[in-house]
Amino acid sequence: MIGIFDSGVGGLTVVKEIQKRLPGYQIIYFGDTARLPYGTKGAGFVQKYSSKIVNWLLDNGAKIIIIACHTSSAWASENLKRHFKNAPIFEMIAPAIKEALKRTKNKKIGIIGTPGTVKSQAYERGLLSIDSGLEVYPVACPLFVPLVEEGWISKKITKEIAEEYLKPLKKKKIDTLVLACTHYPLLKKTIRRVLGPEVKIINPAESLAEELSIYLAAHPETALQIKKGNDHRFFFSDAPYNLKKISQICFNQEIVVRIEDPF
Repeated sequence: MIGIFDSGVGGLTVVKEIQKRLPGYQIIYFGDTARLPYGTKGAGFVQKYSSKIVNWLLDNGAKIIIIACHTSSAWASENLKRHFKNAPIFEMIAPAIKEALKRTKNKKIGIIGTPGTVKSQAYERGLLSIDSGLEVYPVACPLFVPLVEEGWISKKITKEIAEEYLKPLKKKKIDTLVLACTHYPLLKKTIRRVLGPEVKIINPAESLAEELSIYLAAHPETALQIKKGNDHRFFFSDAPYNLKKISQICFNQEIVVRIEDPF
């Protein structure tokens, strides 16, 4: 199975893209809803529970690990790769950086994410280490997550909040924006209405799904180890708020979940 984890339901957008790109591979998903949000937690907390979740996913049959959470990707990915050397581990940041570098023309890139992701400076460091001539503008958008989980995707107030958050990025005349939180792709239409069609919007889940597809094609022995089928398994450490609405938005159907907190 492909093991995917997030601090909550936002990682379902990553599941959606992997299913689209790699249909037929079985997925096991863990959302740590008992301890969300990770975006406002410290690095030590995120590293501790990310490690526990990866261990649990491997114990439950995962052969590949996807860190769907951007905060975990920023704070914990290097530790996880050092600790779990026998499992390929993919995170959200590197694929998004590659795509942003490919798409930008004026070298002005905006990053929107949770406070934790923005505080980590992982995107800025990654982008500037490749091209020091870039202008990178990070903005924390903490209200976007509760708006998505409330299902307020197209509400007037959501657009008004987006306009306020994105105002400094419009002033900087960015031409590329990275959605550095798994919830934010569900607000892509609203964000596009605010920024205009000329700004390229990067959904890191799409970039990661493409990278995973390339990896599996180059490593057929790993691909053969992954259980095939559409019997995906969704686990949450506590009953997710508004899961029915979020799963309908992501998959056009309600998903069957199991509540289990092994920690």
